Amino acid sequence: MTDQALVLVNLGSTASTKVADVRSYLNQFLMDPYVIDLPWPLRRLIVAAIVARRPKQSAAAYQSIWWEEGSPLIVLSQRLQSKVAEQWTEGPVELAMRYGEPSIEHAFMELAKRGISRVILAPLYPQYAESTVKTVVEEARRVIRKRRLSFDLDILPPFYAQPEYIEALAASARPYLKQDYDHLLLSYHGLPERHIHKVDPTGSHCLKDADCCQRASDHVLQTCYRAQCLKTSETLTSALGINQDQWTMSFQSRLGRTKWIEPYTDATLESLAAQGKKRLLVMCPAFVADCVETLEEIGLEGRNTFQSAGGDTLTLIPCLNDQSQWVQALVSLCRRLPEKLEAM
Repeated sequence: MTDQALVLVNLGSTASTKVADVRSYLNQFLMDPYVIDLPWPLRRLIVAAIVARRPKQSAAAYQSIWWEEGSPLIVLSQRLQSKVAEQWTEGPVELAMRYGEPSIEHAFMELAKRGISRVILAPLYPQYAESTVKTVVEEARRVIRKRRLSFDLDILPPFYAQPEYIEALAASARPYLKQDYDHLLLSYHGLPERHIHKVDPTGSHCLKDADCCQRASDHVLQTCYRAQCLKTSETLTSALGINQDQWTMSFQSRLGRTKWIEPYTDATLESLAAQGKKRLLVMCPAFVADCVETLEEIGLEGRNTFQSAGGDTLTLIPCLNDQSQWVQALVSLCRRLPEKLEAM
């Protein structure tokens, strides 16, 4: 046993399906300047409007997928933590959420009590975005400054095309590919287009034409979420032996009236049905744990959209969750540190 702790960080979840808890969670999440990257007064006005009208709708969505043990994302993350701890012999394994509980601050203080001096921070996001990876890193650094902790901090970079991650994804999909299906949809969480433009290191590449992601240099790829999603999709489908005309990439979960990256998942579901695709498989490779965005937005709402447009069956392939190959992959990736992502 060494003193090198591992902290797994996921997005988080509302504490319950009560409207008050959903309102509190949405307020914390949306007020993050890395999520809604607007000046504080404008962000406050926008968030106040959203929180005033969405909690009941969001609470209903959570209720439709809530487990007896609690939030699926929290329960699955806890299971992952437990299994990783069995293999991570270097030190303790803590679980934290960027929003809600358990917080990053709570996890760090628990480690500080144990005299830990080295911490590997593992944001559980395969692809880089400021609203996912960067906000986790900045919150960790804020806590370290606030609490005057003497941690040596190493950070797991995005692992969107790492062989261990891709093979774990492929292994999770193979049993479903044995059934008859017409098409595979790879649906990723969306981002506003301005988030893509903001981190473009060239200032002149991202979203300038339809093929920009196919031509992304290593420099651009380092921070371009959309290009990283494409890389995941291409690497995964190649590993699975799926032809290019048998799969589609799309982006879900958009919010507000600003322009988000395309193609949109809901429109893609309708389009695939219109093309005569009757039996659809859907994977969500931006999520490592099933949550309201996968179970409700795709598994329930997305299925209804597809079937209403003429499709027959939509089968949601579960996220990696606590599958053994994913546990091994995550431990392997963390053991290969220290690695640095300069953009962090």
